[in-house]
Amino acid sequence: MPESRLLDHLVSIRAIFDKDMERIRRLPDQDVVELLHTLDILPGRQIAELLADAYGLQAVSLSQKNGLFPYMEIDEDFIRASAGQRYVNERWMPLSIDESNRTVRFAVSTEPTPKIINYMEAEFPGYKKEIYVTTIWEMRQRLLDIYAERIVYDAVESLYEKNPSQSAKIVFTKVQKVGGIASLVLTLAALIAFPYYFVAIFMVVMGFAFLGSIIFKYVISLAGAKADNINRYVPGEIEALNDDDLPIYTVLVPVFREENIVHLLINNLGKLDYPKQKIEVLILTEEEDQATRDAIAASNPPAHFRVLVIPKGKPGDPQTKPRACNVGLYFASGEYVVIFDAEDAPDPDQLKKAVIAFRKGGEKVICVQASLNYSNDTENALTTMFTLEYSFWFDYMLAGLDEHGFPIPLGGTSNHFRRDALNKLGGWDGWNVTEDADLGIRASVEGYTVQTIDSTTMEEATNSIKSFVKQRSRWIKGYMQTAIVHARDPLYLLREIGFKQTLGFLLLIAGTPLTFLAVIPLYIVFILALLLPFFQGIFLYLPEWAIVLALFNFILGNGLMIHLSMMGPFKRKRFRLIFWSFVNPLYWMLHSVAAYQALWELFTRPHYWQKTEHAVPQSEQDDEKVATA
Repeated sequence: MPESRLLDHLVSIRAIFDKDMERIRRLPDQDVVELLHTLDILPGRQIAELLADAYGLQAVSLSQKNGLFPYMEIDEDFIRASAGQRYVNERWMPLSIDESNRTVRFAVSTEPTPKIINYMEAEFPGYKKEIYVTTIWEMRQRLLDIYAERIVYDAVESLYEKNPSQSAKIVFTKVQKVGGIASLVLTLAALIAFPYYFVAIFMVVMGFAFLGSIIFKYVISLAGAKADNINRYVPGEIEALNDDDLPIYTVLVPVFREENIVHLLINNLGKLDYPKQKIEVLILTEEEDQATRDAIAASNPPAHFRVLVIPKGKPGDPQTKPRACNVGLYFASGEYVVIFDAEDAPDPDQLKKAVIAFRKGGEKVICVQASLNYSNDTENALTTMFTLEYSFWFDYMLAGLDEHGFPIPLGGTSNHFRRDALNKLGGWDGWNVTEDADLGIRASVEGYTVQTIDSTTMEEATNSIKSFVKQRSRWIKGYMQTAIVHARDPLYLLREIGFKQTLGFLLLIAGTPLTFLAVIPLYIVFILALLLPFFQGIFLYLPEWAIVLALFNFILGNGLMIHLSMMGPFKRKRFRLIFWSFVNPLYWMLHSVAAYQALWELFTRPHYWQKTEHAVPQSEQDDEKVATA
């Protein structure tokens, strides 16, 4: 291990046990102060005090809210003159400057080694140095406060500034607006001039859009059922990993108004089988969400769990999950980054499986996606249908897309990234409300690939129709945004990913909202056809062939989706759910309602984030009932 005055000091005063010394010495490439934190050997305040003692320095607080040490005044304007990212990475920062005696005050949250001193000298040559000590996370949160405006601006705008055509900030370009208005005018003119033929053609087009997207999903899911391209693991492969050789992993957990379930989050993520000294869990909370932060503190999280307070942006800026994740990415130190939601319970070995997949896949693999499924599958009819849908999507559909080389729209959680590649890609689009699907398409355009791994994250499905429609309308609106963004330059898309992949993108990303929009009109035609004796007058105005085609598309499409839903339970042996597949037509009616809400919001509030309400899991409610009985 490199020389460490702090470690020598700890040994000399016998501040740590021999077993802890051994743990530290086994990790020669990691910062001693960080190890003392993450291994929970000493509390943060004591580490700072001992670091100050070892170097003959003074420990200070950088915030008046923090009374651990004497408060040190800082000059925020002076600090902002330099880039903040390096201070996060190098764990030092300037505090203020006194030009009268050419002195700069600095704070460090690590050992002030010659390397750190050289950094200071290079940025402020010829100045005397006064160095103070503070804690790691007080420094990071203070840097976030100081650079808040720039960090939040970049979290929202960086992709738009880098490549405006790939951002959903502008919903419709001028060309798209002109084309849309022209199409609307021509459509109205055709409806007025040829109402008979127009309605017939409209029904046929909607019917084939409905059927085409479903056939694509059906064929791809069958291919996924046959394929064995999910990253699987031979017995002993995970156990053979050496903890000391594992890379640093950052877990980002964006939460908002989740005070009722954060204790479960801390418990679930605390079960991850990954060495504590190699993992940092950043819980991303919004500035106004003090209730969630209080609940986190009350849950007594482990030392490697840290809370970042995401500052408010400008009026009109979106308050979205991708915005929070981009801020978290700014402070992430891991080689790999994974996103989990507040209610997630990932397999304990998921991070290790992801590391193996990345090592096998090579540098072009930017992301590996774990499967998502629901633990409350039998709570009510809605959670059962949700489980059937997720089962066929993650167990078969994604595998089929991978098998055929189609772009993979990521799930909103349990996607693991190479951090350097994610930064090159521009992170998440802060304006897109389905940032995961968009990121999967952008990764494909840039030549990266996404793979799936044999690991599952369990979630709690929303159990009310109101919450379902809110959640699903956001997802569908995001698919609409993503389709509009990536269809702006179809020739570019064709050139970058090819005809087959472009067709797959259109059928999946654009086809999914069109499918749901077609459901209600096709259901109306189907019901009227069943009641033909009572509504013969209506069908006198429609050609028989159009009605037959609409009914054919409707019946075949729903039949294929029922079959897909039946496939879902097989991999996980949840056979009791199979007969619920026949309820799928009613389930899709809810999707259609959500799709029309999404279409309305696309024009009225395109960047509004419909938050999903997460209730306390049924299992915990049952435990509480037993405890109070």
